[in-house]
Amino acid sequence: MSFGIALPSWIVEKENSVWVLGLYALVFMVALPIVVGTWWYRSIRFSGDQVLLDTTHMYYGFFHKTPHMMLKRVIMILAASLEFDRRFNSEIVERQSDNEEVPQLIKTIGNLNEKNKERPLCFMYSIKARALLHAHLSRIPLNPLTLEQDRRYIVGKCPYLIQEQVNCVSQLIVLGYARRIQRCPTIDTIENCMKLCPMIVQGLWDFKSPFLQLPHIHEGNLKYFTSKKRQIKSLQQFAQLKGDERRSILSGLTDDEYLNVLKVLGSMPYVDFQVKYEVMDDENPTEVTTGAIVTVTVTLIRRDMSTLFGDETIEDKNIVNENNADGDTKEGSDGEAEHHSVKRPVWQKQRKTGGKKSNKRVKQKSTVKHKAEESPAPVKVKQVKEEKPKDDDSDLSDSSGSDVNESNDASEDEVKNSSVEDEDQEWEKLQQKLHKREKVLEGRSKLSHTVHCPLYPYDKQEYWWTYVCDRKSKSLLTSPYHITSLIDKEECQLKFTAPNWKGTYTFTVCLRSDSYLGFHQQKDIKLDVKEAPKHVSESEDSEEEGPAEDNAHESDYTTDEDLPEDDD
Repeated sequence: MSFGIALPSWIVEKENSVWVLGLYALVFMVALPIVVGTWWYRSIRFSGDQVLLDTTHMYYGFFHKTPHMMLKRVIMILAASLEFDRRFNSEIVERQSDNEEVPQLIKTIGNLNEKNKERPLCFMYSIKARALLHAHLSRIPLNPLTLEQDRRYIVGKCPYLIQEQVNCVSQLIVLGYARRIQRCPTIDTIENCMKLCPMIVQGLWDFKSPFLQLPHIHEGNLKYFTSKKRQIKSLQQFAQLKGDERRSILSGLTDDEYLNVLKVLGSMPYVDFQVKYEVMDDENPTEVTTGAIVTVTVTLIRRDMSTLFGDETIEDKNIVNENNADGDTKEGSDGEAEHHSVKRPVWQKQRKTGGKKSNKRVKQKSTVKHKAEESPAPVKVKQVKEEKPKDDDSDLSDSSGSDVNESNDASEDEVKNSSVEDEDQEWEKLQQKLHKREKVLEGRSKLSHTVHCPLYPYDKQEYWWTYVCDRKSKSLLTSPYHITSLIDKEECQLKFTAPNWKGTYTFTVCLRSDSYLGFHQQKDIKLDVKEAPKHVSESEDSEEEGPAEDNAHESDYTTDEDLPEDDD
């Protein structure tokens, strides 16, 4: 079999050979390299999240320069992103009217710190973006033909830029723990970055009431949420009210407006935040030793807020459960008290006098004599057994031997069953690990639930951050995990190293929303850190060098006063 390609006749003619070769040279040697070079030049300017690399370098510089950054300073850094500069982004529109409208907006806002001389904070594009962000958070109306269009473009870029800020700060914290940089950013800096995202999405300052996220709710309606009878401070409390009470609070709204409020309130998230910790790949996963890798499993179960409408028994159920738990503990404590009353401490036995001991001995002797007097019948039985023939003795020995064999077989079966159960548990754990790895390899979806955000120009999905921190030392223990696919249930793992000193430590697992204000949750976990086994500590110490031994008494979770004094 032979195949051929049908070509026009003019291509294979001798007169056109020069033109055909020239066309091939133009396409493959000029046009194709230009297209590939243009694509490559544009791609290397952006990170994986389509953020300019120059913007990322700027974030690193400012966050390293200011380890403890306030919220307004974070807004200044965000407004200085090079995505808002026309030299780096051709989509930015600069108008002649900006010379008049932007100064007026700055006067209206006030305290914008526009006289800052730091670069690029002092550039005109940065000041304009900062003014538009402040106007957005204050809900100041803008000219729909000019500044309003700029506001929509800038606000639409902010969630991706804020996520890049969070990544930069977390990486700087890791470098600080590794002694790669001198000044490590505090946890307040990264939390201020995360606070800014729902503020931008909802167009609301963090000190404002969360009820302003609902439609048709204004500053004048907020006074009805607080009275002598009730103090409603959160959206969850408002959702748990009965229908009549909720309608009386919003009596100033029409029926259509009230139904719209209920629709938006019912679509907001109600997240059940569950936390548990363990030491993976260890014989006792519940025991935490010094230097062990602690795995915190965070489980999020999301439901709509509409499931709480009129349900005022949630807190009562929690109280009932606590009472039941107390009752169980009381019963256990009584049982333990009885057990301890039987087994007295050693030091109480040593304090007893000799007379009492002699009395006890006399009683014991009398009881022994009494038992000896009452035991002639068994002796007769023994005598009868001794008088039996030898054949009976052999039968008894055979039966006793069979009983022993049966007991040995039963014990072997129990050991086998226990080993099978242990193998099944290990197999289930292995399957769970493989399933989690498969999920990681599949990639994370970015589809969850649509957010109600009328001031945000695009469709926004609900995302969350979860992380572990130490509130006492204001340190971040794990990098924030970005959850982007919470539809009904989501599970993630956070890993950190246990402290190097034994003791009881309290850490905090936090959950933050990037879309709504007032949905922050946190739970404390207490770790009873015990000293690692000697063979493990000796093997680790033998691998360490001299300089590492000098820093053995340093810990990220203790102060210098808590360190043991070195023996000179």
